[in-house]
Amino acid sequence: MLTLKAQGVLIEGSPEELRKELYITRRAIQYIIDCLWELDKLPTINQLHQIFYKLLRNQGFRAHQSKQIYKYARAIVKSARENGGKKPILKKLSARVDKYDAKVDLKNQIVEVKLRNKVFKIKFLHNRDYIRKFNGRKWYEVIVSIDSQGRVRVSIPLRRIYRPYRLRKLISLDINLKKIVIYDGEGIRRIDTRFIEALSLKVHAEMIQKKYSRMWRYNKRILNRIKSLHRKSRNIVLDWSRKFAKYVVLKARRARSAIVLENLNKLWFNASRKSSSLVDKLSRFAYRKLQLAIMTKAIEYNVPIIFINPKDTSTTCPRCGVKLVYNHRLAMCGKCRFIADRDTVGVVNIYIRALRGMRGSIGSPLNVLPMKDETRQREETINEPMTAHIKTYTST
Repeated sequence: MLTLKAQGVLIEGSPEELRKELYITRRAIQYIIDCLWELDKLPTINQLHQIFYKLLRNQGFRAHQSKQIYKYARAIVKSARENGGKKPILKKLSARVDKYDAKVDLKNQIVEVKLRNKVFKIKFLHNRDYIRKFNGRKWYEVIVSIDSQGRVRVSIPLRRIYRPYRLRKLISLDINLKKIVIYDGEGIRRIDTRFIEALSLKVHAEMIQKKYSRMWRYNKRILNRIKSLHRKSRNIVLDWSRKFAKYVVLKARRARSAIVLENLNKLWFNASRKSSSLVDKLSRFAYRKLQLAIMTKAIEYNVPIIFINPKDTSTTCPRCGVKLVYNHRLAMCGKCRFIADRDTVGVVNIYIRALRGMRGSIGSPLNVLPMKDETRQREETINEPMTAHIKTYTST
């Protein structure tokens, strides 16, 4: 999926009317959430239709809008229960409108939505070059929202077909807190991250909370300062991650390379068994946001992605496979006398492991078709023995 997110201005209908319709929609969704929360077992969609459809229609909601309301309420309750959360309380004024109650004209940058008996036309306030890349894609719903300052925002999820090209080379990435290490089989490049800068802002915010342990919840000035620091930290991480993702994806596309990443889905879970201090550091380290940004850009530019098992990538000698001995961050092999820093060992082992998984031997030509979609790549991580995964790649 590819989502168009843009701010807009109403060219038909008033902000007051839109706010009123979104408030009524939110109240209807919250009512259904309250009803479903009391039940031990969630009803099916057909049962929800029988219970709430006529009630919503009597409130003036359109047929397809009624369906969207009870389906959305059910999804929220289901998600909250699966995650062990409390009863959801909706705060945002928004509505999901499907293709029967909305019209999207990306060429003229206009969206028309129907909420009950009102029609609203919204003009995008965005760069035409940004909107142009979404032209010709299939969409299935429009999400309209309005904030406390009266700004109207529109989100349109669109379908995108991911067709990765036939790869020739590999580019492996080793993601660390201070540096990202890149290896393409010829040379190693280190790029400084901005994660430490973002973390320092978070630490500053937490220090203020500790200093004013009770007051910060009620004092507006202190609370706004804490929110501002967290907002700046988040913006730094997102901005840098997106810029780096675009850089490495375009570099891979020019060389017709695949990007090799470590499968870090279970990193936090495995670390929680070893050390609580390590878990605290990982919870602050935005490696997931960076990986997500790389995957998003790779799908946008049809760049293949390969995920490998991260086990022992920093403790195995890339030359002979023996376990390394470390002196601080300097790794030494007692068998072949290989010496390198920890980041170099990790990124080279990531590269070699992906290469072995694709062809079964180091240095063979990369003429195998890439994976069809990144979801399957994430699940089918390259593990030992390598021969089992050669069949997976060739069959794909």
